[in-house]
Parts: sequence; structure tokens; C-alpha cells
Amino acid sequence: MPKTAFPSPSDTTVVGPMASLAGLLREWLPRQRWFAGKDRPVTDLALLSLTELFPGCLHLLVRTGHTPVPAPGGTTAVSGDCYQLLLGVRKHLSPRLGRALIGRAESGPLAGLTVFDALQDPRSAQLLLERLRHPGAAGPLRFEADPAVSVPTGLVPRVLDAEQSNSSLVYGDAFILKLFRRVQPGVNPDLEVPGALAGQGCRRVPAPVAWFRTTHPYEATLGVLQPFLPDASDGWTLALEALARGEDFTAQARELGEAMADVHLALAAAFPVEAAPADGPARDQNSRTAAAMTERLTSAAHCVPALQPFVPRLRTAFAALEACDAGPPAQRIHGDLHLGQVLRAGREWFVIDFEGEPSRPLAERRSPHSPVRDIAGMLRSFDYAARQRRPWRPEWARRCREAFCAGYAARAGWDPRKKHGLLRAYETDRAVYEVLYEARHRPDWLPVPMAAIERLAVRGG
Repeated sequence: MPKTAFPSPSDTTVVGPMASLAGLLREWLPRQRWFAGKDRPVTDLALLSLTELFPGCLHLLVRTGHTPVPAPGGTTAVSGDCYQLLLGVRKHLSPRLGRALIGRAESGPLAGLTVFDALQDPRSAQLLLERLRHPGAAGPLRFEADPAVSVPTGLVPRVLDAEQSNSSLVYGDAFILKLFRRVQPGVNPDLEVPGALAGQGCRRVPAPVAWFRTTHPYEATLGVLQPFLPDASDGWTLALEALARGEDFTAQARELGEAMADVHLALAAAFPVEAAPADGPARDQNSRTAAAMTERLTSAAHCVPALQPFVPRLRTAFAALEACDAGPPAQRIHGDLHLGQVLRAGREWFVIDFEGEPSRPLAERRSPHSPVRDIAGMLRSFDYAARQRRPWRPEWARRCREAFCAGYAARAGWDPRKKHGLLRAYETDRAVYEVLYEARHRPDWLPVPMAAIERLAVRGG
């Protein structure tokens, strides 16, 4: 396939290939697990960048436009996202790649060619790893690596099916490459944070081995290669297995609390900690936090009517923040902590996926927050696990929550349970987020966070 068939990213005709791809991608994108706009019809597609990564494989950044979303106050919010795609282009597709098929281009410069998801193709996946093994440039793409780590050649790739908001490839059970699907300008925390923690000697987080980024249409992180822990199990799986066997999980929960405190301490050493002002720090900081939480509650209740009866009492949880002390200083945190974001290998816990909530702006995910937010996320995750089997096991969740906080307190030097007002507010905020997420993506799961909403609204914790 001649390279001249594809214009360079700087070429003003870069929109040309969309004549071939737009129709195919409009149908394919909404079916992908990582596509965030499933509830918003795609109204247009714009090609921001195109690079022929190697013959037969195109790297694209595509911006989607969506139907305006109604917002509180009668306004509308126009939304859109930038997505990273790796597309294979061939005349004929091997039957073994049938699940990777996107479609056959009927017009434009790719007319008559078959388009497919290149990540599903072992050859393309291996060539992508070769790019990472040999740092350099390909158009606006920059491939970089830690020179102290050697990545062997010939590692067999496989797609990790469990991924949701991104896509991951495992190479020979030795390394894992995460490709960020929704791309925002700036350094992704999942590269920045593990790299900084490695510099602190923190072994709870796998360090980056190689990564790649783009310089067009803006600077952004596209993917990170890290060591893979083949014998590890994620915390969610372990918790459900313990529940299925009727076993206690408090020892593991306590050790997990200790591990998370270790990570928070390393983060506080690696990144600036927000200094509180001399006058009225608690009231000012908590007032801003309460206002943001209340705004998120109002927006969520507008989208999920089931929340509305609880809004007045939930607001009291946020308003009560002003009477609380400020708690621990704001610092860099995980940002989306739950049992699926931790791995247990042997007797050790590891923390992964520092990207934060992908739906939130990158600047917000990289800014300092109270570590109580991470703690609240894990406490909510124990509750989620306990409700996966019937009869529900609220006592199992309560014991895990207590053990996690006790383990955290033993390492961190302060006890989350003694920050009841802060913890209640952050747990309420997390439950509100969960209600909105489940209503949009997994309606069958909506009763899980709604039960927490009722508990937090009626009993206050």
C-alpha cells in the first residue's frame, strides 16, 4: 500500500480519509466499551491527526460531536471528545480477525479496502511494541522509554478484554500497554504519577517502562507500557470470591488500607502539598468543596429523578462540611480508587490506574484533592461487593470498611473514622457520581448506589 495514499497530519487535506471512514466509525464507535457518548448520538466526526504508523496501520485522533445535552436552568451543553484509534487497512481480512472488523470503505481514498481494529491483530500489536522498544518519532508521535529497562523482542500480545474506559495489550505476561482512548491535552496522570512514585522508591505502583505521546493537534499522552503482574488478582475478584465462600475479608482489607496509606505518603513526598492559608483555612476550603459537591448533586438529580427526594438531606451532608476541620492537606491522590484498581500478588497489594475519572477534565484530575476522597471511593467499593450476592451482606462490608480505615490509620498517622463529617460528605459525593454513572451505563446496578444514598440521607452514614 503506497504511503502517498494517506496525507500527512500537517496536510490541509487531512480530512480526506474521513470520506472513507466517517460512516463506518459512526456505527462502530458507539458500540465500543470505552466510548463515553453512548447516550448522545454522534452528530459529526473530525479528523485531527493521521499518521501511517507502519504499512497497513493508521493512527488517528478523531473528535466526535454530540447532540447538545440539557443542563440545569434550561441551558444546553455542547459536548464532544477526542478519541485515539489504531485502524488496520487491508484488501482482505483474515477470518481469525473477524471480531476486529469495522467495515469496508465504499468511497474516498480507502474505497474497496477493509478497515479493522488494529489492536486485535497480533502482527500490528507486535509492531507497536517495536516502536516502543526503539524510541523515536513517527509524524507527530513521539515514542520514549526508560533506558534502564530492557524490553525483549518477540513477546506474544493479547488484548485484555476486561478493560472498559481504555484498551490494554499484554505482552508475554511480562508487560502491559495501556492505550488511552479519550485523549485530552497534557500529561496523563497514569504516566506522571507512577513515574514520580518510582522516583520516591514506592514499590506499590508499577513504574513506566515506555510511553508515547503526540505533539499535534496538542501535546498529549497516548499510551504507557508497564510491568505486568501475571499472578496477581484484582481486589474486586478477591472480594467476590471471599463472599462466595462465606469468608472474612478483614485481614486483606486492613493490609489494603496500609498499602493505600503508603501510596498517599509517597504522593505527598513526590508532589506539592496544598498549603492552607493562615486565616480560616478549614471554613474556606470546606466551603469550596461543599459548593462543588452540591453543584454535582443538583446536576445529577436533574438527570436521575430517583435522586430528587433525597436532595435536601444530602445537601445537609455537604453544608455540614463548613463546621468540620479541614482534615489532611490536599495533595495528589489516585482519584478513582476502588477494588478494581488494586492488585494482590502474593501477600502484597499494588495500586494501578492513576488516570482518575476519565469523565473529569485532565486539569482537575491532576490537581490536589483531599486523600479522604480516595478513602471514600474504597469504602463505597466494599459496599458494591457486598451487594453482588443475595442475601446482601451489609455486615461484611461494615467490617471491611472498619479494617481498611484501621490499616490506613496505622500507617498514615491519622484516622479517617475520626473525620466523620468529611468522610460522610466525600462518600455521599461518590455515591451521587455512581448513581449518575449507573443510570447512564448500567441501569440494572442503579439500586446499589441508591441504597447508599438512602443510608447517607436518612441515617447520615
